[in-house]
Formats: sequence, structure tokens, C-alpha cells
Amino acid sequence: MRSFTYARPSTPAEAVAAIAAGGPGARFLAGGTTLYDLMKLGVEAPLAIVDITHLDALAQFDTSGPDELVFGALARMSDVAADRRLREDYPALSEALSKAASQQLRNMARVGPNLLQRTRCAYFRGGEAFPCNKRQPGSGCAAQGGQDRGNALFGASDACAAVYPGDWGVALAAFDAVVDTLSPRGERSIPLLSLHREPGSTPDVETTLAADELIVRIRVPRSEAGRASTYHKIRDRESYAFALASAAVAVRLDAGAVAEARVALGGVATRPWRSPEAEEVLLGQPLTDEVAERAGQAAFAAARPGVHNAFKVELGARTVADALMIARGRAEQP
Repeated sequence: MRSFTYARPSTPAEAVAAIAAGGPGARFLAGGTTLYDLMKLGVEAPLAIVDITHLDALAQFDTSGPDELVFGALARMSDVAADRRLREDYPALSEALSKAASQQLRNMARVGPNLLQRTRCAYFRGGEAFPCNKRQPGSGCAAQGGQDRGNALFGASDACAAVYPGDWGVALAAFDAVVDTLSPRGERSIPLLSLHREPGSTPDVETTLAADELIVRIRVPRSEAGRASTYHKIRDRESYAFALASAAVAVRLDAGAVAEARVALGGVATRPWRSPEAEEVLLGQPLTDEVAERAGQAAFAAARPGVHNAFKVELGARTVADALMIARGRAEQP
């Protein structure tokens, strides 16, 4: 392992100043559940580490506000997932965290940095033996013409088709979340759906964050559809595997018809993926099995499968349909 400098600032402002001083080779250390992993694999080799794990000001969260839910970036995934109000009023958000990882990891991982976890593409993590434009810009993409079973159906380019691996970000995408950040230039707010970039010709640039920018909180506008929501995740094994396909959905019914619909897709795109196509199918319709199936099919009508991942089109459509039926059941509860 390469040597690196270590800083432990006492405020968020000091943290962003330290990361700016560290230059392009500096990284924040929060939960460490991704950074340590990538350092051991040799994918990340930071020259400077800025430890923010102890910044309690960023670890608070509030799900009781009248207008929005507020999550400090360093709130632990396990604490947020267990929050009673969240489980009752926004089950999709709680379920996305609970299904994301083992209890041990959720006790360490934080909700802000979780949004920035990097892909599990085997070629990205496999080292120099495999060309990867995300790991080494300009080296090529071994998944093109290779084993692409886990790769994206949406948002891919000739340079990269690696799937965004997160669950929490997908659920937040369904609820129009906003991310607040801090840098030496001050604060700004970024819609969650604008935080992650599609790979295009620069897959190594994964977000719209600047190198010296720190996520400080996540805000979720309140929605009447929150109670009738779910995060439905299909994976190779039941125990904390990454999604082959997932869906975060929420609905509000009025006289039996869908008055509000929210559908986001995971495990199938290069970033958290909202599906207005599925939502359009649902609005104004009774939420029957047939309508749910049509919504699922609409969500995947524009999918672009490769050689080994075409099965995810049907799997993803059925995942959306099943999630909508779960949400309908919750909408009908007194």
C-alpha cells in the first residue's frame, strides 16, 4: 500500500479546506466501507485522507418536519433504516437501506457517502489485467464483447456500461431528493437525479461534484405517496447481494385510481434511473395487475441489452409490476 497523509478536521469547513489542500489525490473517509475495499484492491490509492467520521454535526437526521425529511450525510444507515417514522411514512426509503448490506456494514456506512459508492463491475475491480475506462481512462472496456451479465440496460456508452450499485440512491430518486454540499466556494443544492453522470466518453467522472466538495445533507420533500411505497430488490442470493433489478415505487390512489406515481429503477442503469414512462401509464388508471404489468413493460421499452443481460428486461419489468402490487396493498390499508 502506498503511503498517504492523514488529517482529522474538527468542522465541515475545515474538512473541505483539507481536501482542497490535498489535491486530486485526496479522499474523504466516512464509513470506509467502500474506500478501504478499493484501496485493498489497488483501485484507489489516495495520497491524502481526510477523516470526517467524528463530525457529529453531520450525523443527525429528522423525519418529523412538515415539509421535508432531512438526513445528515454522516447519519448511519442502520439508524436511519430503523427510524419508526421513516418505516411507517416512507417504507421504500427504510427498505432500501435495510436491503443494501449486512447489519455490520450498515452500522458503519453513512447515508451521504453511500450515494458515491463505486460500481461492482468485475472488470473495474479486477485490476490491470482488464482494460477499464472507469479505472484507467482510455484503456478500453473489457465488458464490450466480454461478460456483460451485470451491466446496464440504460445510460451506457461505448466506453462503459457499468451499473450503479446503490439502493438508497434509487429510492431517493423516486422521491425527488436534493443533496446539499459544501466546498471552499460555499454551499449549493443538487437534485439527486443530477448528482450522477452517465459515462459518455469520460466514465471516470462519475458525479457532478467537484473534487473539493462534501455532501453535508440529503433532503426529501414530503409526499402523500410515501406511505404506499416499497423498495423491491431481486438478486442472485437473498443475503445482501447487489441488485440484478430493483424498483422503488410509490403511489397515491384517489377513488381507486392512481393520482400520483413514482417509479425508479436500480441494478439496470449507470445511475439512479427514474421512469416517467411507467409513471405515465399508471396515472388515472386503476392499479390492477394488468396496469402494473403495462407500467413495467413501459419502464423497459427503451432498454438496450447486450449479449448476456437481456434477461434483465423481463426481470426488471416484473420487478416493477410486483413492487406496484406491494404499494397498492399499502395504499389500501386503513
